Amino acid sequence: MRTLDDLGSVEEDRVFVRVDFNVPLDEHQNITDDSRIRAALPTLEDLRNQGADLVLAAHLGRPKNREPELSLRPVAQRLEELLGNGEEVVLAESLSDVPDAGIVMLENVRFNEGETEDDPELAKQYAALADAYVNDAFGAAHRAHASNHAIAKLLPSAAGLLLQREVETLEGILADPERPLVAIVGGAKVTDKLGVLEAFLERADTVLIGGAMCFPFFAGDGHDVGSSLCEAEGIEPARRIIAEGGDKVVLPVDLVAGKAFSADTETQVLDGVDVPEGWMGLDVGPRTVERYSEIIGTAGTVFWNGPMGAFELAPFAEGTRAVAEAVARAKGTTVVGGGDSGAALVQFGFADDVTHLSTGGGAALELIEGKTLPGVEVLRESEVLR
Repeated sequence: MRTLDDLGSVEEDRVFVRVDFNVPLDEHQNITDDSRIRAALPTLEDLRNQGADLVLAAHLGRPKNREPELSLRPVAQRLEELLGNGEEVVLAESLSDVPDAGIVMLENVRFNEGETEDDPELAKQYAALADAYVNDAFGAAHRAHASNHAIAKLLPSAAGLLLQREVETLEGILADPERPLVAIVGGAKVTDKLGVLEAFLERADTVLIGGAMCFPFFAGDGHDVGSSLCEAEGIEPARRIIAEGGDKVVLPVDLVAGKAFSADTETQVLDGVDVPEGWMGLDVGPRTVERYSEIIGTAGTVFWNGPMGAFELAPFAEGTRAVAEAVARAKGTTVVGGGDSGAALVQFGFADDVTHLSTGGGAALELIEGKTLPGVEVLRESEVLR
């Protein structure tokens, strides 16, 4: 994969940079988490320090009719604040009227017809704005869109520092991890994480299971799951994973249950994994937390994706919080695959205590599964040189 070093000097060039600024906004269009903007700063500052002007492209949400609440204007304003050098970030509302400025941010690329279809004609419009192309949007790398795929075939192109680090880190823990490699896989559905589970059955020394996805494993083994979220389609894959993984696959040994999915519901700690009728399992229990924390503490490499329970509800947050703390304290390499796991790290104050926190949940999982990421592969395949 070509990097900024391969791109060579960009002094006095205009560089089209695809960034991942798909940040959460509240009802007043205030950014509630700017970590994705901060993650792009090293690449943007590197290019500016080399003397390049920048045209930034990003998407926000999934617009249908150019909704004003999905404008990138608040993102441009926040980037300007984070750069902190007094330089203006100019928002270009139309591809036909892009100002000549040091840093220009195009309006939401998903406002443009053909963006999500990887339209080559739209890519030509993008390419006409610049002399070179840099992709630093790992969070969108699993999509083949005009601003992160087709354009890379038209200009000298390379990965930005963030994209480079993401790919090298994630591929590295699969290819040559420090042992033991411990994978922690949580979330709601076995079928959503099946590819990840299969990848780690081959490569990991231990796979810790948490979240609602543990219930198909329990149901397949004859346990009562009560009113817990239990994906019926996941039962047979769960049985197969246990058959293939054996002792490598570790399941919870106790649970915290609630009467309802609510922060003020009645709760109880179950000394086991059978859930009574009318109750739902919403977190792993204290003995599971202790066991998982001990395993994580001995790891040479840890990969974590998916919460241990409904951590957004205070009575059911302890399992995820404890795992987050164990990962943060682990002495080995610790990689967190974005998504809800990343949100949990931020919520519990451990985001700065891991080796790598991925900015791309879906892209990270697809890379772990061994799938081809179009936004990455085009930087390996295309041969557009200066």
